[in-house]
Amino acid sequence: MVLVDKRILFGGIAILAVGIILLIYLNSVIPVGTTGMTEEEAFDLIVRQQENRDLSTLAGILIGIGFLLVLISFGARRKRKGGPIKIEKKPAE
Repeated sequence: MVLVDKRILFGGIAILAVGIILLIYLNSVIPVGTTGMTEEEAFDLIVRQQENRDLSTLAGILIGIGFLLVLISFGARRKRKGGPIKIEKKPAE
């Protein structure tokens, strides 16, 4: 039996899925220029392309965080619901 913290696992999977969906969406709506654009339209196109790249980078970071949470969930141990840990003291000699 593998020790897995299910809350961290499902949270990581959810963040991973949101990041992948955002990345797919951003890659499908890349702004494209046309021939005969004015200088102002070309500048606007460059700005929109830069915004798209920046948002894609943020989506990639979100995917990375989700993946790390999934990995952490396999190493996380649940806290035991018990009383305080008893520490035995050695008698003074």
